[in-house]
Amino acid sequence: MSTAREKLLVAWYLTLAMGLSSTVLADSVYETREQFLTRAFGSAHPQSRVVWFSGATKMEVKRLLGHDYATLRLRYWCREGRSAWILDEIGKELPITVGVIIDQDHIQSLRVLVYRENRGGEVVAPAFTEQFDGMTQGSDNQLDSTIDGISGATLSVNALTRLAGLALYLHKETGCKNGA
Repeated sequence: MSTAREKLLVAWYLTLAMGLSSTVLADSVYETREQFLTRAFGSAHPQSRVVWFSGATKMEVKRLLGHDYATLRLRYWCREGRSAWILDEIGKELPITVGVIIDQDHIQSLRVLVYRENRGGEVVAPAFTEQFDGMTQGSDNQLDSTIDGISGATLSVNALTRLAGLALYLHKETGCKNGA
């Protein structure tokens, strides 16, 4: 028969275990914003700019993602035809933060900066992300090549693929493609 003290101890242990499990499921940070921008532009990166999602841009972003973007404006960096984008997209339940570097009209690099899901984390591997290197926009603002999926990570793969297309579209739309 349990005493009040034993019940209190069990409740305390359960609370502790729940706290530890949330620590285990904490965000996995692979690259900070500063590290990403240094990789994109060197130590002297350009001032950030803002693109607003309104009008035709908002409609195209919604078409590319299949839903509205989470915010109405997005900060990006651009210099001499190269742009850097930090974008978020939901994998299965949580946002995946991705950094995309566009040089002229092709993806130079796509990397997961922060991964929050408890499954599908294989998308952070260079063997997966390097598939995006060199891709451009094909017709209808879609990627010009297909991406090989990962069994068990379909939603994360799809999220990164949508973000790659979005970054290419925004690069062109903001005029950064032309060296602006």
